[in-house]
Amino acid sequence: MNVIDLSGDMSSAFTDGCFDLEKWKNYMDRSLPGAKALCLADMREVLDAGYSWEKVFLPVLNAVAQDAGKREEVIASFRRVTETLDERIRARFGRTVDADLVLYLGLCNGAGWVTPVNGKTAVLLGLEKIMELDWGQPEAMTGLIFHELGHVYQEQYGVLRRELASLPDQLLWQLFTEGVAMVFEQELAGDPEHFHQYNADWKRWCDAHAELILQSFRDDLPVMTHENQRYFGDWVRFLDHGDTGYYLGARFVRFLLEADGFDNIIGYGIEDVKAGFDRFLQTRL
Repeated sequence: MNVIDLSGDMSSAFTDGCFDLEKWKNYMDRSLPGAKALCLADMREVLDAGYSWEKVFLPVLNAVAQDAGKREEVIASFRRVTETLDERIRARFGRTVDADLVLYLGLCNGAGWVTPVNGKTAVLLGLEKIMELDWGQPEAMTGLIFHELGHVYQEQYGVLRRELASLPDQLLWQLFTEGVAMVFEQELAGDPEHFHQYNADWKRWCDAHAELILQSFRDDLPVMTHENQRYFGDWVRFLDHGDTGYYLGARFVRFLLEADGFDNIIGYGIEDVKAGFDRFLQTRL
């Protein structure tokens, strides 16, 4: 695993404390060639969905220059967490992952994003989103990195991405893969109840409404789209609570682990996942 810290040149993407898109493009060309086009395409997709550059993007990006304390907290936590990553992964799973782990200034593309860059698997950690979500403390940073490496582990030792024509199958697959990453994170953290996203109140609410979350996801699935789903992403809410899909996904994969091993589960096909989800529904509802 290669750890790459691109925080040292982030200031070059600003003019007098204000984010400058053209300067950011130069920063990306110097720092991480090949990733600029990915970030811009993702940004345009969000803008095309109706989100505002001035209201949604700029405040988050400008905060990187304006809030030095929070920015330095993220950088320090990243460096601390990545010191012994390989050793921790090998100790729990018997092998590590081959990826570039990159702290960079993105375009609000996500706190964590697993994507190929120049033919190499990269985990892109967007400093601006980590600051916005207040995940700069070591514990939250640890969970975030573990979670994204869970996706890499599934990609390298199982199957992470499948071409699925059915939209319900795509969304069920998302639940499954996010659950795999959550369980990978929990195993490295040594706590099967660990969720890096939220505090104890969020966890208690999810525990108290676990059946409702599952039932609602099942009922939503036939009509759910990537645009109207309410389970994944800090910008959507299920009954005023975010990221309930990560909670449900972890519970689903924990259920699968009652009958199968983790390294077998990460190689499941969609039919295996659908059959497992049916059993999960029958058992939990």
